[in-house]
Amino acid sequence: MATVFKKPHALKDLTLHYCPGCTHGIIHRIIAEVIDELDIEGKTIGVSPVGCTYNNYEYFNCDMVQAAHGRAPAVATGIKRVNPDNVVFTYQGDGDLAAIGTAEIIHAATRGENITSIFVNNAIYGMTSGQMAPTTLINQVTTTSPFGRKAEDHGFPINVSEMLATLKGAAFIERVSMHDIKNINNAKKAVKKAFQVQMAKKGFAIVEILSSCPTNWGLNPVESLKWIKENMVPQYPLGNYKGKDLEV
Repeated sequence: MATVFKKPHALKDLTLHYCPGCTHGIIHRIIAEVIDELDIEGKTIGVSPVGCTYNNYEYFNCDMVQAAHGRAPAVATGIKRVNPDNVVFTYQGDGDLAAIGTAEIIHAATRGENITSIFVNNAIYGMTSGQMAPTTLINQVTTTSPFGRKAEDHGFPINVSEMLATLKGAAFIERVSMHDIKNINNAKKAVKKAFQVQMAKKGFAIVEILSSCPTNWGLNPVESLKWIKENMVPQYPLGNYKGKDLEV
């Protein structure tokens, strides 16, 4: 009997702690599949800071390092400079990368650090009870914007991919989504390209992934996927923002 589906070796055989319907688990699998396909498990080092995925070192078979909140790009920079032949990636949420870690990601990108960042954007603080994040949408209700986010009071959502695309040091930037099978497959292709960009020593690469947070959105898993498509995608258009034709 032909094997058509199996657990990637780079992902441990453990039950994930994420809420039902959260797409972090799918993103983990995508990364693990890419690590397997590129045969880089033994040379890959991941960096995770504070957030819902703070303990994803429990799930990946590659080496993992814990960083302080927002500081994953700085830690990854140090690791990569000391170990230039290793493949180094960060795994960060929007509350981490686009808030306390904004300076870290901007300067890592503008320096052209040869690392890969996986940026999971679910437009809310998932770990700490659903507060407004830098990527929270206008009129989106959160625990700290109970009447909805208002531009005049809270400012506008930050479009991270578009912002980083203006920096000369950034080599590859793409935004993808988890809301259906087609886009999940596109997300895997983008993650693989981002890793290959690093392996080819082309410079900084980031993949922004629109993800769900059913618990803090107050929606069921199916409604959450629909919400990504109908609400997040218009604010955060999918596609490549830099390095689409980069040869790796």
